[in-house]
Amino acid sequence: MIADWGTDERKLTDSVSVLCGANRGGYPSGNSLLVSGAGETVLIDPSIDVVARGGAPAPVDAVINSHGHEDHMAGNGLFADARLHVHEADLPGVASIDGLMAVYGLDGPARTEFERTVLDEFHYTPRPDAHGFTDGHVFDLGGGTRVEAVHLPGHTRGHSGFRIGDVFFLSDIDLTGFGPYYGDVWSDLDDFEESLVKVRDEDAAFYVTFHHKGVIEGRGTFVELLDGFHAVIGRRHDAMLAFLAEPHTIAEMVEHRFIYRPHVEMAFVESVERRSAEMHVARMLRHGAATEAEPGRYRAV
Repeated sequence: MIADWGTDERKLTDSVSVLCGANRGGYPSGNSLLVSGAGETVLIDPSIDVVARGGAPAPVDAVINSHGHEDHMAGNGLFADARLHVHEADLPGVASIDGLMAVYGLDGPARTEFERTVLDEFHYTPRPDAHGFTDGHVFDLGGGTRVEAVHLPGHTRGHSGFRIGDVFFLSDIDLTGFGPYYGDVWSDLDDFEESLVKVRDEDAAFYVTFHHKGVIEGRGTFVELLDGFHAVIGRRHDAMLAFLAEPHTIAEMVEHRFIYRPHVEMAFVESVERRSAEMHVARMLRHGAATEAEPGRYRAV
């Protein structure tokens, strides 16, 4: 399972390389991280591109999933002989397809359609042998190369970033204009915002996102992109409040769309819009910014 990545392998330090996915790692592709020490080599988030190429540029002793989402686990089956690690909170999504579907919270036709996508396009392979880690766990690869887990929940319960010397892997804190994704049953808006505040303190020479941005050089650029990414949450919230100038139901908010553009058609879009709207409305109610005008209909105060 050794593959030649050529110019698509970008070496950041003596021990860390980015395996750059198609379209800068745009979904469904992603940017995987290969970390080599004197004793072991680990692959973080083996993407569909890793599967398509048939492996990584070096033998892999262990795979680390930053969290339990389909695009970050595509190569788990390809490296069946390697140890597998994921935060303990996301173990169910790695262990079985039923566990993964529970992470998303899909049911009915949407679940059936997306489950087939996960199996066919993302090569999902159950790994009940996966080992769970917690915040601060250190993978010592030998020769001074260490991978330290940093728990950054919100995207999923177990979503984690990783410190590797001068490199910080952000995973799906991807700093895109789309903004934070917290639309699954196992997502949490408040946790995501706390994680964005926490990760802002990370000081590295290189920051790597799984999607789109790829490699970001320097803390100044990182902080600027992070602040813009965080601001999307506020813009969504303000847009929803404006929509609730007149009473509306959650179903009407879903139909209006605040997360995805109207032309986007994917099995999980309605579920994501509903879950996101519910979390924002719950925040409005807690803060006194909205009230339940009548059962199931909400209005901004």
